[in-house]
Amino acid sequence: MRKAFISPTKYVQGEDEILNLGYFVSTFGKSALLIAHQDDINRVQAQLDQTTEKFNIEIIPSHFNGECSRQEVARLQEFAKEHNCDCVIGLGGGKAIDTAKCVAEGEALIIVPTIAATDAPTSHSAVLYTPEGEFDDYAYFKQSPSVVMVDTKIIANAPTRFLVAGMGDALSTYFEARATSNSFSNVNAGLPCGARTGECPPAKGTNAALMMAKLCYEMLLENGYNAKIACDNNLVTPALENIVETNILLSGLGFESAGLAAIHAIHDGLTALEGTHHYFHGEKVAFSAIAQLVLENAPIEELHEVLDFSLSIGLPVCLADIGVESITMEEAISVAEKACIPEESIHSMPFPITVNDVASAIIAADKIGSDYKKKSLKTN
Repeated sequence: MRKAFISPTKYVQGEDEILNLGYFVSTFGKSALLIAHQDDINRVQAQLDQTTEKFNIEIIPSHFNGECSRQEVARLQEFAKEHNCDCVIGLGGGKAIDTAKCVAEGEALIIVPTIAATDAPTSHSAVLYTPEGEFDDYAYFKQSPSVVMVDTKIIANAPTRFLVAGMGDALSTYFEARATSNSFSNVNAGLPCGARTGECPPAKGTNAALMMAKLCYEMLLENGYNAKIACDNNLVTPALENIVETNILLSGLGFESAGLAAIHAIHDGLTALEGTHHYFHGEKVAFSAIAQLVLENAPIEELHEVLDFSLSIGLPVCLADIGVESITMEEAISVAEKACIPEESIHSMPFPITVNDVASAIIAADKIGSDYKKKSLKTN
């Protein structure tokens, strides 16, 4: 059996860590192309000035247009050549980070997330969009970022909703990894080899990745509520440190090297419902986690544990929580059809999947979550 595990060359996390950014730039040369929204640059401009002066390097802003498109990537690659940039920095949220990955193409890349809303920073993949913001394609690179640098003070000062959404994304990690392991399905760590290019056979997940995914879930239960309170008050505490590591590192390594299953596929299907468009990725993933547990008929104790955790930190537990007040079977079928297309990760579940089964699980999960939330409110 061929297995694969992939990770960044270095992950470093701490309070005021961004002040060491210049050191990592200096390991590649004297200058870096900075890909970031201007608002994110403004938040950390003082720290950027400090680190460039301390380490005698230059950070060159790219005037990123906000969309990870083929056209923007090509423009920025040319811009980097014109300015003789020795490395690329992706600073901010998802699209700035993904654009930096595409521009660097797996070489000399430093990722500096300013929120802990998803597990994308550590991965060797990116999502491309058209200039108008519509999905285009996935991109995979030969390796993960060279450095992932996380400043917990910056994370603690971002809106708490981002941190909670990141916990929603991380909530899926163990359940999808467990399903993938039980079905002996392939994992993303094997790409770009395998089905996409035909260069070498696909790969299964490692025991190490599965254990990281399990630890991811345990850390959420132990630290999630206290981390939310810390972020509400812009405080860096041990709980917040643990959840930042959970959202970004453990979940990132877990999803990529231990596998995805029904949860992310159902999330993708839910994008067919207009009401969900104003909600974060991790918020939709949190409800989708309940749907996967229903689909696999997980023990009631486990389902209630997930519901209790989600309610404690404000994650969605029913469709109304992600902008869908009601759903018909026909609408659920349309979601399930999108979730069940041949290339979706739902086929990593350890049993046959049908559109009707998935649609039924979504409707049942919505009712279970809604009833549980009402009962919880009455109790409290």
